[in-house]
Amino acid sequence: MKTVRPFGDSLLGPYREAIAGRARYARALAKRLAGGQRLADWASAHEYYGLHRVKGGWVFREWAPNATGIWLVGDFSDWKVSPKFKLKRKSGTGDWEGRFPARALRHGQFYRLEVAWDGGRGERIPAYARRVVQDPATDLFAAQVWCPTPYAWKHTAPLQTRNSKHPAIYEAHVGMASEEGKVATYAEFRDNMLPRIKAAGYNTVQLMAVMEHPYYGSFGYHVSSFFAASSRFGTPEDLKSLIDTAHGMGLRVIMDLVHSHAVRNERDGLSLFDGTDCQYFHTGPRGWHSAWDSRCFDYGKVEVLHFLLSNCRFWIDEYHFDGFRFDGITSMLYTHHGLGTAFTDYSMYFDGSVDGDALAYLTLANEVIHAVNPRAITIAEDVSGMPGCASPVKAGGIGFDYRMAMGEPDYWFHLAEKVPDENWSMWGMYHVLTDRRKEEKVVSYVESHDQALVGGKTFFFQLVDQEVYFGMRQDQENLAIARGVALHKMARLATFALNGGAYLNFMGNEFGHPEWIDFPREGNGFSYSHARRQWSLRDDPSLRFKALGDWDAAMLNGLAGTPCVSAPPIPLVRNDADHVLAFYRGGFVFVFNFDPSRSYSDYGVLVPPGGTYRLLFDSDETRFGGQGRIAAGQEFWPANVEMGDEIVQQIKLYLPARTALVLKRTV
Repeated sequence: MKTVRPFGDSLLGPYREAIAGRARYARALAKRLAGGQRLADWASAHEYYGLHRVKGGWVFREWAPNATGIWLVGDFSDWKVSPKFKLKRKSGTGDWEGRFPARALRHGQFYRLEVAWDGGRGERIPAYARRVVQDPATDLFAAQVWCPTPYAWKHTAPLQTRNSKHPAIYEAHVGMASEEGKVATYAEFRDNMLPRIKAAGYNTVQLMAVMEHPYYGSFGYHVSSFFAASSRFGTPEDLKSLIDTAHGMGLRVIMDLVHSHAVRNERDGLSLFDGTDCQYFHTGPRGWHSAWDSRCFDYGKVEVLHFLLSNCRFWIDEYHFDGFRFDGITSMLYTHHGLGTAFTDYSMYFDGSVDGDALAYLTLANEVIHAVNPRAITIAEDVSGMPGCASPVKAGGIGFDYRMAMGEPDYWFHLAEKVPDENWSMWGMYHVLTDRRKEEKVVSYVESHDQALVGGKTFFFQLVDQEVYFGMRQDQENLAIARGVALHKMARLATFALNGGAYLNFMGNEFGHPEWIDFPREGNGFSYSHARRQWSLRDDPSLRFKALGDWDAAMLNGLAGTPCVSAPPIPLVRNDADHVLAFYRGGFVFVFNFDPSRSYSDYGVLVPPGGTYRLLFDSDETRFGGQGRIAAGQEFWPANVEMGDEIVQQIKLYLPARTALVLKRTV
């Protein structure tokens, strides 16, 4: 009998029935939910619930099964409860509906709900509200009637080409994209940031904090209104213009989708929406995330699945997003949320701690997204390494296109903080940067926003610390800065060149942005000092920040879209004694000398036979802040070398200390 190897991994053999059972459950659930229609068509609750302009007037619907009365309250009713705006309960359902004449509401008016239940009542923001605005005087939110002239889209999403097949992702936060101490806007990001991103060689923009969230400092991860684009950055049309412009520049735009939890707020969020703690969330302790101080969705409830799956479709239909990075799915997948758990062996994925409903939801979410847009990108932020996470649904997987390689930044920061250069292992480095299952693709990265949040640092700041304030001028000699600049470039090249299908960088970190990220709050005097990006550092030719940014741009523009980001890497040298790492990938040879002091002349590197090689660029070039020790554009002709009973080919290179070389096969 042939051995079944789920997802191509023989270690999963003992669990093949459990994996098959999960897949059967997801298929059965999809069939039960959708009935005779496509699941993607069923996922359209946003077209039914909420406020909609219809022929002859307006219709508003809300799901609130425990409510005993619901009213629309707004400036159209002088913010008082009025029988004219009372909703009626639809017989036999938890749905409420109100129909109003055209003159009753107009574009731009503000409103909320008044919800009553046995023993209480409260103000609420509609769950499906598409426009929600915060009052700066009270910090309270109100929904807004929003029916402008429909946005006229000018561009379609860029077609997948060789250059865009492998995402080079620029992770960005609109609000902190300005150098000024303020909250930047969608329009400013469109005009100022998109050209930077394009010039830097990235082909995909990942926007954080798009979904409306009450607390700016949450980085957008405590969502209150799931169908509303954050109004603190501008209007829905401003966001559409940003995405439309990006598409016209050949850039795809994906967003952080937060379905792992919701803000605990009652008035402005979904918590206790109809007076119960179990409408959208698990009841009791399971419905509260102790580490995040937020609410946990009940993925086993049909109405919650309808809400979340429709949310996936909404952002594609309404705003033309090209995909999603699903935040915090480890917390969704396990009843223990992954807290305090080290996933050391495969049994831990099948020990009863997996939330089968959450796993099924994620599977269906990927089905809906790819049915609506077959070219959409879905990325899983999962630290647990769940088998099948980035495997196709038809193969029994969850269906994500990529998972975040979260071990890579942990590794780089461990080296930078804990391990002296002379003890860095080339074998260990190569292993960490290629440690992934053959059947799945990953997003490789040195750092995202996570590493620099309050209490952390950017990678460059970790390398150079306070010297960043004193030694970054090009005409200065500073050993700590020289070390940091060299290692920053080499770490990024090694990570990009060994990427598992995609590469990510958080905005500003490509040029070594200093310090950390901290949003305005009472603890820092409500300062924007660390909630902005210092682009003037990147643009100043007298500073080494420009050299780091130029290196990143040369790396992406020179290599993105080439076979070097897709062909399997072949190790050539992993010498811990010399601190030299070299590998071949898709017609390119990458050579790194991580030794802090030793340079090598005529260092032999084995190469695949039958070609010649030209130096494309190296990290020691003066334009990249180096010493210019290597002659540009050199050609290398391999020589035959006896190795045991074999004749192999070798090129010999000059390898200055702390330098990386990129060579391209020319024949």
